[in-house]
Amino acid sequence: MINFTFSYADLEYYLLILVRITCFVYAAPFFSINGVPRRVKVGFSIFLAYLVYAAVDHNEVVYSTVLGYAIVVMKEALTGFLIGWGAQICTTVTSFAGSISDMEIGISMVSLMDPTTRQQATFTGVFYQYIFTLYMLVSGMYQYLLRALIDSFTLIPVNGAIFKAESLLESVIMFLGDYIAIGFRIILPIFCTMILLNAVLGVLAKVSPQLNMFAVGMQLKVLTVLVIIFLTARMLPAAADYVSVEMKRMIVSFVEGMM
Repeated sequence: MINFTFSYADLEYYLLILVRITCFVYAAPFFSINGVPRRVKVGFSIFLAYLVYAAVDHNEVVYSTVLGYAIVVMKEALTGFLIGWGAQICTTVTSFAGSISDMEIGISMVSLMDPTTRQQATFTGVFYQYIFTLYMLVSGMYQYLLRALIDSFTLIPVNGAIFKAESLLESVIMFLGDYIAIGFRIILPIFCTMILLNAVLGVLAKVSPQLNMFAVGMQLKVLTVLVIIFLTARMLPAAADYVSVEMKRMIVSFVEGMM
């Protein structure tokens, strides 16, 4: 016969694990997609919290009042949120790259619904977001995120988080520097092609002033970018590697900032 008895201390410890995992699922990429029903997210968090509870070593959670336990809950919530958010901000590179690309093309006013965030995004940004989501599925990046979350309970025990503001702020500042560099690496073929095309159109406008280069240029830019995206499609997995490497670095730096 299965024994389901447990103490209040075990329940409190399990709830603290559940809080960290739930906040991670809320903030992390792939798991926080708005298209996934909330009941599925909650059920997945409860099931994963049970597995983690059975696998990790239990340490004593010391508190004296209800306010003390609330502070512990807030610490666990912030820990899970920061780990997930450290990975989530890296996915915004695709939106940045798409907005710069569409601005060069001249179709930045065109907006689509991003299925991952349910927010308006540019055409190329949504395309890159689809590619990155597919890359996460194919490469098993979501498994790395889960392993990082589970390993965080060993590196940062329950009620053991020590938030180092300077270290966390330094990680964000370093990411902002890489944010622009990675975004331009993704759209480098489009960016270089648009520079050459604008130069050619400028020369043609001087040679043949009677031609309406504005009308001709818009069509040429859209057609050229579609061809460049088609020709450089095989390079997109390598571009997604930049984002995945940055995501791993951010998760490690955020965990180190809470140890």
